[in-house]
Amino acid sequence: MRNILFVSLITLAFSTVAFGYGVGLSTYPLAMDKKIISGEVTGVVSKGGGMGVQARYTQNLNVGTTFDAGMGVSGGDRANRIFAGIDYELFPDYDKQPRTSLKASISNAKEFNYSQNVITLMPTVSKGFSFWGKEGFPYVALPYNVSLNSDTKTYQTSFNFTTGITGRIPVDGYNQLLGQIEASVNVKDSYSGVFFGVSYPLN
Repeated sequence: MRNILFVSLITLAFSTVAFGYGVGLSTYPLAMDKKIISGEVTGVVSKGGGMGVQARYTQNLNVGTTFDAGMGVSGGDRANRIFAGIDYELFPDYDKQPRTSLKASISNAKEFNYSQNVITLMPTVSKGFSFWGKEGFPYVALPYNVSLNSDTKTYQTSFNFTTGITGRIPVDGYNQLLGQIEASVNVKDSYSGVFFGVSYPLN
């Protein structure tokens, strides 16, 4: 079962054009040296949008530092993207204090027929809660992007408001899997969309 699920996630990720959206598992408390692969369904509903899928590899490097990288496929005018990022915890989720972190990432993309190198800074706040006896981790993030257009030698800034929740899937036999739901709203020159993910631990 585990091998079938792993192969399915890889196949899903490389089945069709590529982009990387979403916060990922940065806000979820991973055990030391934990490695996870995620398959995500993406839907950008603003201009140039479309449905797609992506794969993401996530690893906890040490206490408070998480690395992720991936690529994906999409319809619409936002395509051909690979990405990598580091999330650094500033304050842990402790007692009434929420977890606060800053994530920096870089991606290479082809959007609206232009080649883009995108640098993103993403302050994020999250907090673990119990929902009907199951633990979940809602979060809010404010991604700020600088897109460098290598074709026209210009740059543009953009800004999103993003919110979502991550937790173990509450279905018998699938409790080792993580599920994620996320929504992102365009604030300035960006996109709006919804994202769904399922993650599988590699160790």
